[in-house]
Amino acid sequence: MKEYSSLIAFLLALFASIGNVLFTFGQKKAGEQSNPFIFGVFSLFIGAIILFVVALFFKSKNLNIYLIENAKWFIISGLGYAMLNVGMYFLFRNFGTSYYTLYATLSIVSTSILLSVLVFNEKMNIYLAISVFFAFLTIFFFMKGQELNKKNEKIENVTTK
Repeated sequence: MKEYSSLIAFLLALFASIGNVLFTFGQKKAGEQSNPFIFGVFSLFIGAIILFVVALFFKSKNLNIYLIENAKWFIISGLGYAMLNVGMYFLFRNFGTSYYTLYATLSIVSTSILLSVLVFNEKMNIYLAISVFFAFLTIFFFMKGQELNKKNEKIENVTTK
């Protein structure tokens, strides 16, 4: 199993990223609604139903104890999910899906450094540190590229009028 662990991790990350693409696609393509969070509520509801069906295929021992002992983590994760939906909605609607690069890179940095290393004491090595450095470079170049696009749009708008 050890020799396949990187491949399995890659395939799981790929699977999750495809799910993320589907979520982003649906959120961007959904029509306008006076309440912008209706989409998040209903997509969460459908996702919860699907997860419930998947959960039926796994054994659940001492579920009531688990629910009680982990209530605060459900609340924290639920808050995170709500923040994710609010942020994604306004980011995609106001700036476009290309800004997912900014979100994803900030997520890499915040999860890989703040959470994994500082909170969970996971090990950092030179290769991981270099990848975080490149993540910061990605943010810098992405923001520069978006700034250039805005300048070019202004020039195009002036010249076409």
